[in-house]
Amino acid sequence: MKRALKKMLKIIGIIILVFVVLLTLLVVKIVRTPMVPNDYTQTVVTGGDIEAKYLAMGNYEVKYKEEKTTEVLKQYEVYYPEELEQSERKYPVVVFVNGTGVYGSKYKALFKHLSSWGFIVLGNEDPGTWSGESADKTLEYIINENSNKDSIFHNRVDLDNIGISGHSQGGVGVFNAITENNHSDLYKTAVALSPTHEEAAIKLNIPYDLTKIKIPTMLIAGTGNFETQMVIPLESMKTMYEKINAPKVMMRKTGHEHGDMLYAADGYVTAWFMWQLQDDEEASKAFIRENAEIEGNELYQNQKINIFED
Repeated sequence: MKRALKKMLKIIGIIILVFVVLLTLLVVKIVRTPMVPNDYTQTVVTGGDIEAKYLAMGNYEVKYKEEKTTEVLKQYEVYYPEELEQSERKYPVVVFVNGTGVYGSKYKALFKHLSSWGFIVLGNEDPGTWSGESADKTLEYIINENSNKDSIFHNRVDLDNIGISGHSQGGVGVFNAITENNHSDLYKTAVALSPTHEEAAIKLNIPYDLTKIKIPTMLIAGTGNFETQMVIPLESMKTMYEKINAPKVMMRKTGHEHGDMLYAADGYVTAWFMWQLQDDEEASKAFIRENAEIEGNELYQNQKINIFED
C-alpha cells in the first residue's frame, strides 16, 4: 500500500513538473512573440493608393537606442532615422502608449516602420499606461536629450511637431497624455487605436475626458466581435467622436479584431502623422478635400471626417 502511494505521488510530482515546464515555455514564448508581425507591411491588405504607399517602408534607414529608467518603465526605446547622427535638421516625434500588459519592445516592427518615414519614435515597458504618465515621462526624456550636448539627439528634436499613438488601454493613455499631464500642450496631434470606450473605462477605473481634447485626433477600430461588443461598440465610438471638439476623423477597418488594430490600419496612421507633423500634402488627401480616400476605401466603414479646413 505504501509503495503504491509513493509511486502515485511520484507520478503526480512528475505530472506537476511537466505542467510547470510547459507553462514556463508558454510564458517565454508569449513574452518573446511580437505583438506586431515582422512582415505586416507586406501582408496587410490595403484598399487605396495612399494607404498602400504609407504602409510600405519609408526611405530612411533606421537605428535603435535604449536607455534604462525607472522600475516601472524599465527602459526607453528609441527608433530614429540613421542620418540623424550626421544631420543638422530636426525630426518630428511620435510617442507610443502600450496596451494592457504589453511592452514597447513587442512593437518593434511598428516602430521601425514609422521611423523609416523620418520620425523619432519612442516607447517604454510600462504595462499599465492609462493615465498617460509614462508617456509624459517618455516625452520628457527626449526633451532632455534634445538639450543634452552629449546626446546624439542634441538639437535634433522638432519640439513643434510631436504626436502620440496608443492601442487599447494605450488609447486611453493617449487621451490622458494630451489633456491631463505636464507636457500635454506639446502634442500637436493624436491617434487612438481601439481605445477602451468610456463606460468600460469608468468601470475599470481608468477614466478620461474627451471634451478636453484640443488637437487633431483620429479614432480607429476594427469590427470583430470582441472589438465591437467589449472594447469599443460602434455607438460608443460615435459618442466619443462627437465629444471631441477639435479636428477629427474616425473609421473602422472591416473584418479585423482588437489585436489586429495595432497595425491593420497603419498605412493611414502613418499618412496621418506625415500630414500632421511633416506637412505631407499627398498624405493629407486620405483625409481632406473632395474624394478623401478613406471615404471611398471599401475596406473601411463608419467613416466620419470633420477637419475644420480653412
